Amino acid sequence: MNRTIRIDVDERVERARSYFTSGYNCAQAVAMAFDDVMGMDTTTIARIAAPFGGGMGRMREVCGTVSGMSLVAGSISPSVDPKNMEERKANYALVQHFAEQFRLENGDIVCRRLLGLEPMAERAESAMPSERTAEYYRKRPCAEYVATAARIVAEYLKSKG
Repeated sequence: MNRTIRIDVDERVERARSYFTSGYNCAQAVAMAFDDVMGMDTTTIARIAAPFGGGMGRMREVCGTVSGMSLVAGSISPSVDPKNMEERKANYALVQHFAEQFRLENGDIVCRRLLGLEPMAERAESAMPSERTAEYYRKRPCAEYVATAARIVAEYLKSKG
């Protein structure tokens, strides 16, 4: 990332939360809050991040917020040359850093465990997204996970100047 971008942590957190509460999934909300960092418009980011919501296609695997952070990590620490192992190492290290920060604050990075849906052995969750109602937002901690993920990325960027 070579361009100078102003990072206001609270503003990024609120952008991400606002995207989520307006109906975007968790991965989209986090990544879209960093559209300038990613160098993409929010429509493109929404398209790219869409499959990662609900723990990847609502399979309840890695939390979509962690996937959203990982998408942003690809712009912060890009790895485009498959032979450049230093770039790959730096990218993976940043993804691991973001995931570990999230895990330390929330206890896990797996959607189903974060939502208390364990055990899900052999059971596939419906692909139908939950309707976004006041009750949905009241019973799900996802908006807070979105805020946490955005804060982790924003604080990292702010620390790098």
